Amino acid sequence: MTTAALRPAPQPTRDSTAAPVRSARRRDAAALVALSRPFARSGALRERPGSFYVSDAADFLVVDAPDGTLAGCLGLRAYAADPLTGHQPMGVLFNFCVGSRSQGHGVGARLLYAALARARTLSLAALFTATTGTGDLFLRHGFAPASSAQAPVAWADSLDPRRNSTVLSRAL
Repeated sequence: MTTAALRPAPQPTRDSTAAPVRSARRRDAAALVALSRPFARSGALRERPGSFYVSDAADFLVVDAPDGTLAGCLGLRAYAADPLTGHQPMGVLFNFCVGSRSQGHGVGARLLYAALARARTLSLAALFTATTGTGDLFLRHGFAPASSAQAPVAWADSLDPRRNSTVLSRAL
């Protein structure tokens, strides 16, 4: 990892009218599907079946929009230490999306900041993500380009080379 990965993340702006970041619940699955669908159709996210959002709802952080829909979501999956590879406990951020009406209002930064805090609580040594976009938000929060060989093996093996994703990581 580069020294850029060691910089502290900027603090999100505090908006007293903004809904807090919370853990998703199984009953949020349909809303997670609805929020993620346009991003999956555009190719920005991997297509996932609705059952994934039901079974893995606990992996998601969400922000509610004023109209009762979800403004944004971000998944965080923890991977245990792997004595075969020598990897310490690590996490992967996935399915990061903010609805079009909520973009530009700090929802993404709040989700990312909450994910970093949760990762520290879980004593993860590093976080990884893969993006087909510029990754600017991740880069502003201390992530840097990385090799998938440094990431959890199960996640790295699941990356689709046809998506041409950039792998980013951040030490915690």
